Amino acid sequence: MDTVGAVLGPLLAMLLLYLYNDNLKAVLWFAVAPAALTVILILTGIQEPKPNIGQTHFRSPLKLNNLSLFKISYWRIVIIGAIFTLARFSEAFLVLKAQQSGLSFTLVPLAMVVMSLFYALSAYPAGALSDSINKHHVLSIGLILLILADLVLAQAKMPYTVLLGVSLWGLHMGFTEGVLASLVAGSTPQELKGSAFGLFNFVSGLFALLASVFAGWLWEHHGAQQTFYASAGFASLAFILILLDRK
Repeated sequence: MDTVGAVLGPLLAMLLLYLYNDNLKAVLWFAVAPAALTVILILTGIQEPKPNIGQTHFRSPLKLNNLSLFKISYWRIVIIGAIFTLARFSEAFLVLKAQQSGLSFTLVPLAMVVMSLFYALSAYPAGALSDSINKHHVLSIGLILLILADLVLAQAKMPYTVLLGVSLWGLHMGFTEGVLASLVAGSTPQELKGSAFGLFNFVSGLFALLASVFAGWLWEHHGAQQTFYASAGFASLAFILILLDRK
């Protein structure tokens, strides 16, 4: 459900770009409305549960001593997640590739529509699959899909081949997003789950920044093909680490 809006949003953007003759500023103003509606719903429609005073003890999350409480299995997941994040740079590069293939300015958001659609369609089946088999296997499937997506996008020159690569990219997101979070939750004690997710997301965010900066440099100096090949290389490394860690 989280991804349904990511499908409808670009479709609406395409329609508005067509109606407003590719006036991007006018289209962006329409994006203010759902953002404002979301804030209103958060403020008026969500009731925050009151904590049981006296039953919880506040502990500063910034103590370095807490890091020693995490198991080695958690740190392995953090490392795998960091390398995996290097392979998955910003989806903005998918839009650039779509534009490079010859899609018109109005149709470029179609790349995000296709990616989000395949992400949405695969998320629930992948989540159900991870409930019945080893989660490392599901994550491995997602990485194989990412490698295939990178190889297709590296060679793609026509819009339909770019959209094929983008669809594989969306499938890999469906097979990896929830599974990584589940692995983090399963490798940490109850009282440290918030800190575990915070640290994991901090490392992933840092490596996401590095990935996009590196991808931008590659794109600028060596072209789109080498950018996607580099992503496939990092994904292959993460895949190998998962194979070593799956037991």
